[in-house]
Amino acid sequence: MSEQNFVDYVKICCRSGAGGKGSMHFLRTRKTPLGGPDGGDGGRGGHIILRGNRNVWTLLSLKYRKHVIAGKGVDGSSNNKTGADGDDVFLDVPLGTVAKDAETGEIHFEITRDGEERVLVSGGRGGLGNSHFKSPTNQAPRYAQPGEDGREEWKILELKVLADVGLVGFPNAGKSTLLSVITAAKPKIGNYPFTTLVPNLGIVSYRDTRSFVVADIPGIIEKAHEGKGLGLRFLRHIERNATLLFMIPCDSDDIQQEYDILLNELRSFKEELLDKPRVLAITKCDLMDAIMLEQLKAFLPAGVPYIFISAVAQTGLEQLKDLLWETINSQEAENE
Repeated sequence: MSEQNFVDYVKICCRSGAGGKGSMHFLRTRKTPLGGPDGGDGGRGGHIILRGNRNVWTLLSLKYRKHVIAGKGVDGSSNNKTGADGDDVFLDVPLGTVAKDAETGEIHFEITRDGEERVLVSGGRGGLGNSHFKSPTNQAPRYAQPGEDGREEWKILELKVLADVGLVGFPNAGKSTLLSVITAAKPKIGNYPFTTLVPNLGIVSYRDTRSFVVADIPGIIEKAHEGKGLGLRFLRHIERNATLLFMIPCDSDDIQQEYDILLNELRSFKEELLDKPRVLAITKCDLMDAIMLEQLKAFLPAGVPYIFISAVAQTGLEQLKDLLWETINSQEAENE
């Protein structure tokens, strides 16, 4: 997917449909010239509904659709006939889409399953016909309810990429190269900062036809939580990754310091991110021999499982898959 086509934030004006009016009508037939009230109810106004679609990967379809308008409910009629509901508007969105109120910032809900439908803005209720208001003391009510007005509200839709594993590291840590080797994804790769400008997803084929999804998140820099670099725009994608794979090159000046900076950026953005299981991959290990890698172990962060890999030489990749699969499934077992 080209960078300009990846849209993960839209602000749209949603106008739900007004409810139809209730009918004020009395039964009049040849045999019943003075019948009672038989006015039907008005139909409900159309809802605006978000629908999860696993085949949609971006909010591009809504980028230029600033106004979404649902249909008006049909008025009630004689013989207690209820008017038709207004036409609902369905907006297909990627899994991981969060709906918010644009004015208050309140989170309404998140779409996480294919086919899941949630009402973003409700249509107005239809008015009651006059048949609802008859009573022993008022057998011929000459009034009915009007339909409820629709609602016009600005909403924000944010996409948080859903993946089993999120790649976390500084620019040029080798994240895109790894994704291109272990999956069929073809991310842009270059020897300069911020080659990756949008999250890329790839499916890793594992043993016995099993698989898991990996997300390549654009590189983090120090003070990204303050908006520096690509900052807040992409830090939120890490929230929806079950396991975090930290990637630091073996030729880094200080592996421990890089790891601490990455952890601090996640902590500063959202403390809960530190609760996710972490794995550390030391990349570009084709640059060192076995003795140097053995000596490097003394400088690695304590308490986090690690592995030495080279995406270019394709060494350590099967062991990495094993470690990630074990971590993903141990986390799922804890959540059950």
